[in-house]
Amino acid sequence: MAIHKPKDNSFKLILDDHRLFVDFLLRFIPLPIFNALSPDDIEDVSERFLPLLLENRDSDTVKRISLKNNPPLFVIAIVEHESQVNFRAPFKMLQYITLVLDKYEKEVNREYPGLTSTRDFRYPPVLPLIFYDGPAPWTAARNFADRTALKDVFGDYIPSFKYELVELNKYGFEDLSRYRDALSLLLLVDRIQKREELEELQGLPGDYWEGVALNIPEGMVKLVKDVITVLLERLEVPAEEIEAVKEHVGKKEYQTMFDALVESVLEDKRLAREEGIQIGTEKGREEGIQIGTEKGRDEGREEKQAEAYREKLESARILKGYGVSVEVIAQSLHLTVEEVASVR
Repeated sequence: MAIHKPKDNSFKLILDDHRLFVDFLLRFIPLPIFNALSPDDIEDVSERFLPLLLENRDSDTVKRISLKNNPPLFVIAIVEHESQVNFRAPFKMLQYITLVLDKYEKEVNREYPGLTSTRDFRYPPVLPLIFYDGPAPWTAARNFADRTALKDVFGDYIPSFKYELVELNKYGFEDLSRYRDALSLLLLVDRIQKREELEELQGLPGDYWEGVALNIPEGMVKLVKDVITVLLERLEVPAEEIEAVKEHVGKKEYQTMFDALVESVLEDKRLAREEGIQIGTEKGREEGIQIGTEKGRDEGREEKQAEAYREKLESARILKGYGVSVEVIAQSLHLTVEEVASVR
């Protein structure tokens, strides 16, 4: 499992690994129907909803879960890790829910023509979920009806549903370390936003690390390395130090690994070196900031435009694979027909 950007958070990794996702559902949404759930019951169907995922393809996920002797359950998971609360979240969830149910209805009717028009047909349940690890408290409306004007007058005619909110900053280190497994480790790492907070990992009890070493299977070693990479890149640790810390994974006890991590990041010599660099660069920053800023802004703008264009072409390629017409794709993605037609 690869991590593409330092801003990717641990919940994205949890969504990508269905073993972790099962643990997450059991821990944060403890419904009895999940007790018999296994990773094999979960299918990622996000690409089927690509037209609505274009803005946040890396952060929004749709899972289809097979429930024994029941209709499937769809889980819509949105990862919010920006500094500002997304107040559009209830409406965005409504869009997703209607898209998922419409897609399901079409699939059922293809297999059993006319079934959804019968009296006994029931739509599958949809579990809307938002994971938020931003610094500010989440203050967006939890129910779509609360985002609608005149709900006291027209309440019976307004869609009303709540999404489940997991606000990571409401869970302390003691809460997250209680379970001593891969899931708790990922969430603990995601809680760390400053170098000073690494010391809290050192303060965790020894039996936590013993439990982690026992409960993280060998197949997850790479994932743990990826998590450490994200953490240290977030804290702007030099690449060579990141590689040195990652060498501990799978070779020593996890407690030793994180002791090495903390010492690597907090050691006085390196901090002193950073302080010296800071002093040395202040003068250069004053002299070169205007030239550097203008050039960097132009290059950054060009790179963002190029990346956005590449993403549009990739989206066009996938949509063509689903049989969507060239004209519709071109109109939806603001491309020319010729550009869409050339995509292979």
